[in-house]
Amino acid sequence: MSLALYRRYRPESFAEVIGQEHVTDPLQQALRNNRVNHAYLFSGPRGCGKTTSARILARCLNCEQGPTPTPCGVCQSCVDLARGGAGSIDVIEIDAASHGGVDDARDLREKAFFSPASSRYKIYIIDEAHMVSPQGFNALLKVVEEPPEHLKFIFATTEPEKVIGTIRSRTHHYPFRLVPPGTLRDYLAQVCEREAIAVEDGVYPLVVRAGAGSVRDSMSVMDQLLAGAAADGVTYAMATALLGYTDAALLDEVVDGIAAGDGAAVFEIVDRVIEGGHDPRRFVADLLERLRDLVIIAAVPDAVDKGLIDAPRDVVERMQAQASVLGAAELSRAADLVNTGLTEMRGATSPRLQLELICARVLLPAAYEDERSLQARLERLERGVAAGVSAGFAQGGAVGGPVGGTNTNTGAPQAVGPAAARAALGGGRTSGENGTAYAPVQAPPPPQVQVQPQVQPQAQPPAPAVPAYVPSEAPAAEAATPASPASPAAPPVPPPPAQAPPAQRPGA
Repeated sequence: MSLALYRRYRPESFAEVIGQEHVTDPLQQALRNNRVNHAYLFSGPRGCGKTTSARILARCLNCEQGPTPTPCGVCQSCVDLARGGAGSIDVIEIDAASHGGVDDARDLREKAFFSPASSRYKIYIIDEAHMVSPQGFNALLKVVEEPPEHLKFIFATTEPEKVIGTIRSRTHHYPFRLVPPGTLRDYLAQVCEREAIAVEDGVYPLVVRAGAGSVRDSMSVMDQLLAGAAADGVTYAMATALLGYTDAALLDEVVDGIAAGDGAAVFEIVDRVIEGGHDPRRFVADLLERLRDLVIIAAVPDAVDKGLIDAPRDVVERMQAQASVLGAAELSRAADLVNTGLTEMRGATSPRLQLELICARVLLPAAYEDERSLQARLERLERGVAAGVSAGFAQGGAVGGPVGGTNTNTGAPQAVGPAAARAALGGGRTSGENGTAYAPVQAPPPPQVQVQPQVQPQAQPPAPAVPAYVPSEAPAAEAATPASPASPAAPPVPPPPAQAPPAQRPGA
C-alpha cells in the first residue's frame, strides 16, 4: 500500500510551497534576520499549506545550522521532521477539535515550561485553533503572552475570526490564500510526470476545477484518477465520467443549438442529459462555465494567451467560432439567465423542469421586453442580414451601388431594408427569431407607366348655356403681370358659334 499523493509530495522547505509567496518570503527573511516571533497565526482555506508551513517553520528553527530559511536536511532534527520522519519529541502537534477544552489547555500550560529534550525550541502546533473553547484560550493566554525563551506557538485555523482577540493580538498573523489555477495546473503536471503516467491535457482543467484552489484536494482528485488509469493513461472521457462533469462535445451541441435558435436540438440534449443519469444542476453549472468562457473570448480575443482561459487548443478553437456567431449581448443575456436558473434550482422539486425552463428563456428573447432581450434580437437580425449579404455575394458577385434609392432605368424608387437587400443581392436563406428558415422576399418589378404625349387643345368657344372653360390662373397672371410694350399683343379670340358643342379636354 502506497502513501497518498499529497503525503508523498508534501513540501519540506519554503521553496517547495506553491502559491504562498506572500507568506513564505517574509518568514524566510525573518529567519535570516533572526527576528522570529514567539507566536504565529496561520489562517486560510483548507488544503492551502498552513500545517505544512508550520512544520517547515519548526524544522527551520530547530535545524543545527539554524535558525535558517533553508534546513540542511541531514541533522537529527531535520531527519525527524522530514516527510517520512518519525517526528520530534520537541515539536508537538495538537488537534484542537478533540483537545480544545480547558483541561487540555491547563495540561499544555504545565508541560510548556519544561525545556526541550534535544532541540533548540519546544514548538506547539495547534491545528484547527478555532475549535478551542473560550475557556481554553483564556487558560493559554498568560503563557502565550509571556512564554519562556524556548517556547514557540503556531496556530493554524480556517476561521481566524473565532480565535479570541486577546490571542490574535499576541501573534503574527499570516493569511494563506487559494492557489491560482495556472500555478496548480503546472504543479499537477510535474507530479504526473514524476509518476510516469500519461495524462491528457484536457484532464488538468477538470482536476483544478474540482480542487477549487486547494492543493490537497486537487492532489487527492489526481491520485484517484491515477489509481484508475489504464495502459493509455488518464483520458478525458475517463475524467469526465468519474468526476461527473459534462462532456465538452455536449456543451458544444447546446451552444450551437442556442446560436441557431433550434429548440428541438436543445431540448433533445436536455432529454439525453436526464436519460443519461447526469445531474441537471451540474449540467447547468458546466453550461454557465462555458458561457463565461465565451463572454471572455468575445470581449478579449487573446484571452488564451493572457491566461484568462485554461482549455485545450481544440476546445479553444471551437469556442472562438461560437463566440463569433453569438454576439456579446446574447452571450451576456444567456449567462445571466443560466446563472439565475442555477440559483433557482437549489432545492427545486423538479430539476428537469427548471432546466427546460432555462433553455426556453434563453431561446426566446422575443418573449421579454427588457434591454438585454432587445439587444439580443437586434444581433440576431444583424446576423441574418449579414448571412444574406454574404450568400448574395457568393452567388451573384458584387453588386454595384448601395441598396435603396432610385432606379436609374425607370426612375421609380427602390425598396430599402433587409428583405430588399437580400433580394437585391441574390437571396440566401436565413432564419428568424424562432429558428424558422424563410426565403428572402423578392421585390416586385416597378410598374411600367405609359406617358401620353401632351396635346395642345384647340380653343373653341363654349355653348351659350355652358360657359367656356377658362383656366383660373389666367386672370390672376394677367393682373399680376402688366403687359410689356415690347411683347406682341395676344391675338383676339373669335366668338364661338351658337350651336358649337362644349370644348372637351384631352384625356377627359
